[in-house]
Amino acid sequence: MDRVKVATVWLGGCSGCHMSFLDMDEFLIDLAEKIQVVYSPIADVKEFPESVDVTLVEGSVANEDHVELCHKIRAASRVVISFGDCAVTGNVPAMRNPLGDPEKILQLVYVDRADTHPIAPKEAGIVPKLVDRVRPVHEEIDVDYFIPGCPPSASRIQEALTNLLEMGETHLTGENLRFG
Repeated sequence: MDRVKVATVWLGGCSGCHMSFLDMDEFLIDLAEKIQVVYSPIADVKEFPESVDVTLVEGSVANEDHVELCHKIRAASRVVISFGDCAVTGNVPAMRNPLGDPEKILQLVYVDRADTHPIAPKEAGIVPKLVDRVRPVHEEIDVDYFIPGCPPSASRIQEALTNLLEMGETHLTGENLRFG
């Protein structure tokens, strides 16, 4: 049996969803027999691969690099899952939205209020330009499934992945549907 090609991606967020993924403990050993991780922040792969079966996307869309990566993910992935409340709703990273223009925020924080070296981070190719409004992943690309939680518990992730691998789809039930 061919193993399912799985990618995990970290956009604008804290990496707590990936920590919960790793908290699946012994289930990871069983999972390793069924999946091949082809891209992840916990693996040293530089380019998002072609022909991915399942991609779990953690974090919100907060900068232009995230926008570009989201479109690569959707084009190369059979199934895309918003993974955690930042990906599902925008959550904490979206708290900057009511503050308005991100360029004005950068000016205020890095220049106007700086104690030393007042300069806004703008190094092309190193610091990606912020998007005008932080968005959940489904506002940028089509998403097939959602795993809520901040972060989602290991049991919630395990249920979603088990259902997907065994039935070809995932439906969370009971307590696993709860946000936060």
